[in-house]
This record gives sequence, structure tokens and C-alpha cells, in this order.
Amino acid sequence: MRHGRSGVALGGLLAAFLVLPSASGRAAGRFSAHDARVGALVASMTLEEKVGQMTQADLGSLQEGDVARYFLGSVLSGGDSDPPSNSFADWRATYERIQASALTTRLRIPVLYGVDAVHGHSNVVGATIFPHNIGLGATRDAALVEEIGRATAREMRATGIQWTFAPAVSVPRDERWGRSYEGFSEDPALVAELGAASVRGLQGRDLADREAVLACAKHYVGDGGTVFGTGMPQGGQPYPLDRGDTRLSEAELRRLHLPGYLSAIEAGAGSIMPSYSSWNGQKCSGSHRLLTEILKQELGFEGFLISDWNAIDELPGTYRDKVRASLEAGMDMFMVPQKYREFFAALKSLAESGEVKMSRIDDAVTRILRVKAAMGLLDDDARPMAERPLESSFGGEAHRALARRAVGQSLVLLKNERATLPLERTAKRIHVAGRLADDLGAQLGGWTITWQGRSGPTTAGTTILGAILQAASTATQVTHSRDGKGAAGADVGVVVIGEMPYAEFLGDRTDLTLAQEDQDAVAAVKAADVPTVVVLISGRPMVLGTTLDAADAFIAAWLPGSEGLGVTDVLFGDVKPVGKLSFSWPRSNAQLPINVGDASYDPLFPFGFGLTY
Repeated sequence: MRHGRSGVALGGLLAAFLVLPSASGRAAGRFSAHDARVGALVASMTLEEKVGQMTQADLGSLQEGDVARYFLGSVLSGGDSDPPSNSFADWRATYERIQASALTTRLRIPVLYGVDAVHGHSNVVGATIFPHNIGLGATRDAALVEEIGRATAREMRATGIQWTFAPAVSVPRDERWGRSYEGFSEDPALVAELGAASVRGLQGRDLADREAVLACAKHYVGDGGTVFGTGMPQGGQPYPLDRGDTRLSEAELRRLHLPGYLSAIEAGAGSIMPSYSSWNGQKCSGSHRLLTEILKQELGFEGFLISDWNAIDELPGTYRDKVRASLEAGMDMFMVPQKYREFFAALKSLAESGEVKMSRIDDAVTRILRVKAAMGLLDDDARPMAERPLESSFGGEAHRALARRAVGQSLVLLKNERATLPLERTAKRIHVAGRLADDLGAQLGGWTITWQGRSGPTTAGTTILGAILQAASTATQVTHSRDGKGAAGADVGVVVIGEMPYAEFLGDRTDLTLAQEDQDAVAAVKAADVPTVVVLISGRPMVLGTTLDAADAFIAAWLPGSEGLGVTDVLFGDVKPVGKLSFSWPRSNAQLPINVGDASYDPLFPFGFGLTY
């Protein structure tokens, strides 16, 4: 099966991976090649230093002096854990302060600093924000995804940060899931191709390169396949949350959800994050079968595993039981944001009492340090501080041009009657309507500046209204109303509708029907008897109902990010639409979930659909 204009045929490769005992190609030995040096270092370490390397604390809970006091191997900034001003300067200063503390320890081992840079360096105000993965999946362009990974890495390293919890190689099989937009596609082969491209872009040819960052494939494995209603209840009703149960045979789990990890390992991914979810009733974070037997032994993964945010808390028993169970399953580094002191004490005690084997601790520390060695962090001349020569790339013109190009390639034209599109630049009046037309935060989506994202001008960028004002001729009058009123007499109406920002938990929905306000705005423009173009901003396919009928042209723009001019490039015909659906589009809520290959497959728009001019 071949995807993309610049991708590679993956069908045979993935089929082979499913039966081979280990990863092959350039990934083999990439990290274990450092074992002689790392082995000597591990042999010289105290128990406290080893446990410290396995501990990751969150910036928001980190107490002064604890990086050195606990020999921490890693620090993260969770979705809302930022320096005070959230500025570039504050991020760089915070990172360098933490590294300086790590370098005061006996062994001077730098920390890995992790963030969710899932569509650009998206925690930081002023960064270039690229389309979320659901949009990149519609491009079918592996080379483009790799370029975006390289640009993201440069902006990260400009602030110093050298580890991103990305890419998500989830295969979302239920659009009601609030993380659907983090996945490239419902199709495992497309996910595998684009996931590998993202890893290559982020990590570059050499992890020791000062423009490279460590990638983290997530969430292993099956997080996109949880059965509806098996997750934790929210508001009294169960949802198919991250913490749900994926109920599949091992053969089906491998077929649907493993390919992205196979290709990520082949591309050289140095870290993998196990999922909150369960497989047939057992939490992935405590599954020896998944973490050790399949991932490490069979597939030959040489990097390290990092648990998700407080994920071990969901394992049964006392806290010591949870730590021991996850460690013995194969977890190497533990994301224990607030409980890092408690974790440190528990693991140290377990080792001292002989309840966990020192060989397992040594293996975990070896895996972490071999990755740090590959990144050049253990070199005598290591400079783990921010890369100041890259500062000019942060939010710079070249990266914004790349993001704009990505937006243009990601849009999917679903309808275009009477050649309504492209728009005429010389139109006398264009009426722009809809609650999302001038809302930058909405087009950025979740995991942008804050965990859930938020409405409004949260960072630098151009809204779709702002882009239309720039793109239209100076002779064209551009008018605007949120509710669609005032369109009468215009040459065309452009209505921007869709979802407000969300991330996991708050993004899970049982009803994907368009908001009534959106339906009313489209109806108001249509009632004015002007050609009506609808642009949908969303993190998944939505149930369109009669709104599709009211539109003369309809574009799925996904979550395009900071560069609204990428949308107007397509609206005005400077770029022809080339995007193809990477998710099947449902007719109604009753059809959910819907995926290509279903026994009864009757979508509104099928996987791969997309018109052009």
C-alpha cells in the first residue's frame, strides 16, 4: 500500500515487521553502541544516583535544589506548567537554570527536559504553530511532516529544551475521542509512514546534532482503540477516554495499533511512552507482555520507556506495589510530576530490601544513559544549554512559510457546487461570518500555550478573517458578523464554524453535531441569497446535517495553527486543494465509530476523499 507523494511503500515492510524478532536497518545498535561507556558509568553510580536518573518531576511542583538533591534524570513542563511569563526568554532562562543545577552533581549528568511540542514548540508564546496531526494526515506528505519536525526541533533547541513527547502514533478508531486530532489517520499504514517521518525530522541524522531533539512515540499501545464506555466516568457518563480498555486479540492489536511503533523504532526513536489505557483489562503501564516481551525483546527497542503523567497511580495496590509492578513490567523512567520525592523513596527502599532486582534498575538506567550518550549529553565538552544561534529561527519567517504551506496542503475540499471556489480577488464585497472567523485560539486547538488551549489571541498568528483582509484586493470590501447577518448584497459569504479548543478529557464527546450557533450563521448567510462557503475548524469529522446542504462549497480545515493565510491561499486559488481525508466522515452520530474496512461501510465521505479545482 502506498501513501503520499513523497512517502514510501509500507505494506510489505510492516507485514515483515510483524513477524521479525527485532527492528532492523539503521536503528539497530544506534543506542547500544554506547553501552561500554555507559556500563562503566552505571557501575560507578550510587543507588541514589540511579534512582534519580529514573525520576521525572514537573516544573510546577519542583522545589529549589531538588534537581541536584535527588539527582533527577529529567524534568518536564506539563500542559499548564510554564515559566511565569511563558515567553521565549523565560523558557530559556528556566531551562538553563535547571541544567546548571544538574551540573553541580558529582557525575554532572544533564537532565532531559520534556515538553509536549506536538505541533510546533506549542507551549511557548511566539512559536510557529503547525497544523495538528489530523491535518498533516490529510496531506499524505511524509517529506512535509519531516520538515515540520526539523523546524520544531530548531525552535525547541533555541530555548534549550531537547525532548518532545511526540509524535503521537495513535490510530484513532472513534471520533468521539478527544485526542483524535493528535493522530494522523484511522489507517495504520499512513500513521506508520508519517510517524516515522516525524521522528526523522525531530531527531535528524544524528541525535548529537545541536538542531536535533529526542522524539517520543506515544501512547503505546492501542490508545486509539478503547471501547466506548470503558473509561473513567466524566460528569456521570462514561466516555472512550485514554484510560479505557482496548479489547482486541494480540493479532488485531498488532495489525491495527503496532505499525506506528515499528516504523518509529526503525526511524530511530529513542523514547516511547506507554498508554494510560488497558489491553483486555490490564493497564499497559503494568504489562510485561507489551513493554518487555514485545517492545524490548521482540522488536529490539533500545531506547527507554517513560510513563505518562501519574500513570502508575492507576495500577492496583500500595504506592510501593505500583512502582514495583511498573518497573518489573519494563518501565524505565517515571513521570511522577508531584510525587517525585515519594517515588524516589519508594524505589530506593524497594531496591534496598531486595524487592526489586538491581539488574532491572541497572537496565533502566543503562537505557536512559545510552540515549543521553547518543545525544552527546555525556561528552566531556557537552554544552547542554540553549542554542543561541537558533534564536532567530524561533517563530521566524521561514518556519511560518512552512506552516502556511502545510495548511494549504492539509485542507480538504468536500463540496464545490457551481465552481463557487476559488474566490475572486476582485469581488466587490466578501462577507465573513461565524464565531471562529476571528478566533486564533480556536484554529490553534488544544495543546497550545495551555493544555486545553483557549479561545482568543493567545499567541502570534493570523486568523482567517485577518488572512482574508490581507488576501483580498484593496478594492474589495470585507465585512464581518459573528451571526451571519448583513450578508445581503455581498458577492460571496465565507462562514467559519467549528469546535472550540479542547484536549484529552474535556474533548471527549458523545454528540458531534455542529453547534446551533454555527448552523444558524450558515443559514443566515444562505438566506441572504449569496454563494456560501463554509470553512470547518475541528479536531475530527463532525456531523454536518443540513449545514452541508446549505453550503455551496465546504472545506475541512482541521486545526490549521497560526498561519491563517494558508487557508486563504486555497480560498483564492493560489494553491489548489490537494488534501485527502485520512478519517472516514460519518453521516450521523449513530454511525460512530466508523472506519474504512468496516463490514457495513457507508460514510458521508469515504477515507481518501477530496476534491480539487
